[in-house]
Amino acid sequence: MSLLQRTPSLRTLLVLGRVSNLPTVWSNCLAGWWLGGGGHHARLPFLLLGVTLLYVGGMFLNDAFDAEFDRHNRMERPIPSGAIARADVWKLGILSLVLGAACLSFLGLVTGGLGLALVLCIVVYDALHKLFTFSPIFMGGCRFFVYVLAASVGNDGVTGWAVWCGIALGTYVIGLSGLARKESLRSSVPRWPLLLLALPLVLALLINDGIYREGALIRCIVVALWILYCLRATFWTANVNIGRTVSGLLAGIVIVDWLAIMNTHTPPELAMMLLFLFLTALLSQRLAPAT
Repeated sequence: MSLLQRTPSLRTLLVLGRVSNLPTVWSNCLAGWWLGGGGHHARLPFLLLGVTLLYVGGMFLNDAFDAEFDRHNRMERPIPSGAIARADVWKLGILSLVLGAACLSFLGLVTGGLGLALVLCIVVYDALHKLFTFSPIFMGGCRFFVYVLAASVGNDGVTGWAVWCGIALGTYVIGLSGLARKESLRSSVPRWPLLLLALPLVLALLINDGIYREGALIRCIVVALWILYCLRATFWTANVNIGRTVSGLLAGIVIVDWLAIMNTHTPPELAMMLLFLFLTALLSQRLAPAT
């Protein structure tokens, strides 16, 4: 018996998995790994594959949980449009989560345990995010766990700097998720997410002192300008487009990672890789929507 009722198109799978956001997941992995001391290059493919499977599985389950809501509010989504059966989305999502967790378990007990914590956070968010206003906290928690499990693969393991940067990124994601909720609920746009978007900048300026302060300030200005550029589509225009703002802020996760890792010891190859992932995130949003 076939696993799926019918074979979905590649386009359907790309939209379900919101694959345009995968470059931001990979940049989280690279940043967390570097903050954990780097090294162990042979482990990186397993880390990237495992987290990719967890992300895609989480996005599939997101649509499976939201099928009824989407039938009334987002008929273009794959399930309500009839592009794929809801039961098939459940199967693919669960299978992807199981394979992702198994992949991470090969990297050690700590990484495997953090991977299971990430799975739990993903499922709780998918199940509750339309029910409770505090659900963006779980989305931020998902990105935090990506940081720390990636750090656990490095030479130094889960360092304090990796934890703090993971918290900062998590609050940034909570902020953009707070804005994204208003896109689907068609309600007024709150201002509180703006404070959370700025937290990585505050942390960078507090941590980097002495000879590192000037470089941190320049990087903070770059990140702040991108955030402001994205926010203009929602707060400083007659034609409000929250989706455009959220898509830009999602791609901006990569430059938040860049802010976290950049110092005099960061190899230029890593910085160039993050630049490539940022551009890839922006370009891939033309192929599959980020939200």
